[in-house]
Amino acid sequence: MLRYVVALCLLALAWGQDCQVANIQVVPNFDRARYAGTWYAVAKKDPEGLFLLDNIKATFIVGEDGKMTASARGRVIILNNWEMCADMLATFEETPDPAKFRMKYWGVASYLQTGNDDHWVIDTDYDNYAVHYSCRLLDSDGTCLDSYSFIFSRHPTGLRAEDQRIVTQKKMEVCLLGKYRRISHTGFCETNLSVDPQ
Repeated sequence: MLRYVVALCLLALAWGQDCQVANIQVVPNFDRARYAGTWYAVAKKDPEGLFLLDNIKATFIVGEDGKMTASARGRVIILNNWEMCADMLATFEETPDPAKFRMKYWGVASYLQTGNDDHWVIDTDYDNYAVHYSCRLLDSDGTCLDSYSFIFSRHPTGLRAEDQRIVTQKKMEVCLLGKYRRISHTGFCETNLSVDPQ
């Protein structure tokens, strides 16, 4: 019963909040060196179109020049029934805010999307959890028409109990509470070959 009441209170707060993308806060004083390394997606709000489904692991690398790149691997289904592991690569263009990047990414052949997205790190403690957000299409009122978001953990088993409350708050702040789906890690991409990007 208590969980039900808490959920209703959170939804009431979400309905009354400002969902303009320009007002979404990101992590202050973002430290990309601490952020580098492997992250496991444990929850995801999907965008429009085809994207990685599950078993998603992302690795962020900071080069000697200080620029950040990333690779991600996850399970996809293409041509209605072909299940495979796919790799995606990304480069990041810097903006005046260290936690906001312009991300250019490439998928497998012509089946996965390619493009340029804003890529924001909403919150992270660097050692356990991270919340990512991207708005692909703004509405005329400044809210987002097509967004996606990842909840990452350093641990493939998921978030620690003490991180759940913080992450739930961040989901609400980006106006996506209740829109995420859980991401499983079954080992599919550890035992199946990936198709390289072209």
